[in-house]
Amino acid sequence: MNRTYDLILFGATGFTGRLVAEYLFQKYGSRQDLKWAIAARNQEKLQQVCQELDPELPVLTADSHDLESLEKLAAQTKVMCTTVGPYALNGSLLVEACLKNGTHYCDITGEIPWIRRMIDQHHDAAAQNQVKIVHCCGFDSIPSDMGVHFLQQQAKQKFDQFCRSIKMRVKATRGGLSGGTYASLNNVLHEGRMDPAVADLLANPYGLNPPDRQAGMDKADQQEVVYDHDFDSWTAPFVMAAINTRVVRRSHALADLPFGQEFCYEEAVLTGKGFSGKISAGIMNKVIQQLTRKSEGLLKKFADYILPDPGQGPSEAQRSKGFFALLMLGKLPDGTEIKAKISGDRDPGYGSTSKMLGESAVCLAQDTLPPTYGVITPSFAMGNALLDRLQNNAGLQFQLID
Repeated sequence: MNRTYDLILFGATGFTGRLVAEYLFQKYGSRQDLKWAIAARNQEKLQQVCQELDPELPVLTADSHDLESLEKLAAQTKVMCTTVGPYALNGSLLVEACLKNGTHYCDITGEIPWIRRMIDQHHDAAAQNQVKIVHCCGFDSIPSDMGVHFLQQQAKQKFDQFCRSIKMRVKATRGGLSGGTYASLNNVLHEGRMDPAVADLLANPYGLNPPDRQAGMDKADQQEVVYDHDFDSWTAPFVMAAINTRVVRRSHALADLPFGQEFCYEEAVLTGKGFSGKISAGIMNKVIQQLTRKSEGLLKKFADYILPDPGQGPSEAQRSKGFFALLMLGKLPDGTEIKAKISGDRDPGYGSTSKMLGESAVCLAQDTLPPTYGVITPSFAMGNALLDRLQNNAGLQFQLID
């Protein structure tokens, strides 16, 4: 590709967009090995971001709802990296512009209905034109998707076979829910209430798979308190499981089911042993039910009041104190177990997500990648190249444990 820029960061004036811009500048500078620019709708706000980083950083303008301006933007770069959500409201034309201009694309959406629409509308054309459209390049769903990629590689190397099933359990996190993530979640729930077809999609464990690969052994995501004997702990539902599990299954389907038709994957949150663990799981379960099922409940109204709006988030000190730790347990067909830990050194929703997205964009722009194209997943699009970048640059660790 003979383009002016390796990547353009669209949405650089928003809270998460600024964090991605800061990360790219700190890691890669502004005029060295990586040629990049920032873009958004508001020129004045862009200049403010530019002044904070480097006055010579290129600044470009475009509007999420103006296809012509987006096409001009996409034509200038190898990769478009965007933080402008909710993507169902602000993202469709940008995907179209990237496809028309042969520009790779990555974002941090977790919006299942919108991703399904992008697959249906653009996957075949993107595959034919050798364009990578890669959703879910943040906390949802890189740790899950790349974690399964890592663990299955390790299983193959150690035992010469893949795991038949993998459980992911959230061991610990520190960091608040992103305002953008919460806005996107609300939009997805609204779509599900308004459209029975969307509700059916959200209930389908294989909702993001190709149409001919929507069958298997996976069940609905956990929606109640369950004692997990493998981890000797009570568990509660994990709010991000709805997107993470479907991304993992799409990766598997796109790769032609190398783990077998019976492969299963699921996620939940560990809350501890005994009575206190059960009570904690019950409280967490009740909160999730209220937030995701009852649009007018008191807890939902309280959450709407206290949670940040899109564009708002924690201080740098709060982000630096954040972290996450996830555990994965894989079981081979003979019952042999293999375990991994996936951890991040910043809060999941902001600090770590901004680094994951930034490295995904650079990976798409500069690395030698598998010849996989279409509307695809992080692991299927970038494989080990992204795994290495996440560990070397983005503060993530993927390691086997006893």
